[in-house]
Amino acid sequence: MTVKKGDKVRCDACPVMCFVAEGRAGACDRYANVDGKIVRTDPLTVFDKRLETGGEIKPFLQADWEAKPFSGDDVFVSAIGAGTTYPDYKPAPFIVSRKIDGVDFVTVVSEAIFSYCGAKVKIDTDRHIGDEAATVRANGEAIGHVMTGEYGSQMLSLGGVDHLTGGGKAEGRVTCDALMRLCNKEAIELSIDNGSTVLVQAGQAPVVDGYSEARMRVGCGSATIGMFASQWSGLVDEVVVVDDHITGVVSEHQAGKVLNWPDTGIRIEGRRSTPGRYFDVAEPGLGWGGADIDDPLTILGPWNTKKGAKPGLTMLMVSTTGEQYGYYILDEDLQPRPHDLPAALRPSVDLIGENCEAALCTVLFMGGAGGSLRSGVTRNPVRLTRSVQAKQTTVTIGGASAYVWPGGGITVMADVMDTPDAAFGYVPTPAIVAPLEFTTTLEEYRRLGGHDDAVRTVEDILAHGGEYGADVRAIGGIAR
Repeated sequence: MTVKKGDKVRCDACPVMCFVAEGRAGACDRYANVDGKIVRTDPLTVFDKRLETGGEIKPFLQADWEAKPFSGDDVFVSAIGAGTTYPDYKPAPFIVSRKIDGVDFVTVVSEAIFSYCGAKVKIDTDRHIGDEAATVRANGEAIGHVMTGEYGSQMLSLGGVDHLTGGGKAEGRVTCDALMRLCNKEAIELSIDNGSTVLVQAGQAPVVDGYSEARMRVGCGSATIGMFASQWSGLVDEVVVVDDHITGVVSEHQAGKVLNWPDTGIRIEGRRSTPGRYFDVAEPGLGWGGADIDDPLTILGPWNTKKGAKPGLTMLMVSTTGEQYGYYILDEDLQPRPHDLPAALRPSVDLIGENCEAALCTVLFMGGAGGSLRSGVTRNPVRLTRSVQAKQTTVTIGGASAYVWPGGGITVMADVMDTPDAAFGYVPTPAIVAPLEFTTTLEEYRRLGGHDDAVRTVEDILAHGGEYGADVRAIGGIAR
């Protein structure tokens, strides 16, 4: 029912329930009052796979569609621009029927409002950006924390209901804005308590304390020894791969022993794990191999002549990305002195770099697709949950494949790089708005207790639009 307040019309697309004046948009900028009617300001996005470029996006009612009948393989109606029926006391905005390989399918689309959501961020870097559980901030507000360090990456957990709704108003607003920008592949600057400042953008190299990362490590120091020991055999007496976590020493390492590598009498100032593998050679930092050192010789102790140390012994020290390296020769006092890298060793250092992948930021949207949005799909919401868990119903986010977590509920995760640009929005409750699609067979949809009377064909949707307007793309000149 339309509710008016003077010349304003109430929008019921989210819990804020804005009263929107003629010619203006609501607080979210996604719905506007045009001629006394609430319309969606952005178009429904439909994927047209028939185009020669493949997978291109055609905006709703802004393209010349071919007159021939559509098949499920030709087009996919996404939830981007679909609008919402929150709190889903009625069917989802679009419930689309289509035929794929002779089987009738139904796709239910809705821009879902997520209070229980966040982003998992993978930052490819050797550098120590912060301790586990350290607070991550945007514009000074806490929006998440550091998780674990993985193989060549640091992981962040951002958002979540506690930051969106459990803190103060500023924390919620900043968290929501940061999540939306990250999920829309925009760059944001994050600061980590007692750690680094990191510029993060999905699909781009991270910038840590002003340094743009180029390479993701080929492996830890021990793994690097294992991969390239044969490249060094016969060319140098000792190789040390410096790594904050696991520094490798070829003469002691199992890979060296297999090659009958002679002992050198080297001593590493660290905690020995297994032969040729050392922990705690330095503190975490921004230097060699993610350690806080600019001079790799600081991790060496006195050389042992009884175990092979002698003047003239040669040594290569290299980082896990190959970006830092040094060549040394022991003098008469068994002190390593720097020398130019021999041409014979250059290919091995270059090979480390060649085997390093480009350092990137990866942003995964993660949300709990529960609550009332399921009733926009079926009259018996738990049946949808169980159908998704049983893999009878597929979940996508803006057309992107989503990983569904095991266990109860519908907890989904998707790489934002697989979604179209500007696929995510917000409502000022605050909450993230994410495009969500459920696809299943027509037979399964009916078994779920789906809204049969709301099912429409692709042709009908393209011709007539939906609840929030059929021919409005973006309204020029609309102010908030």
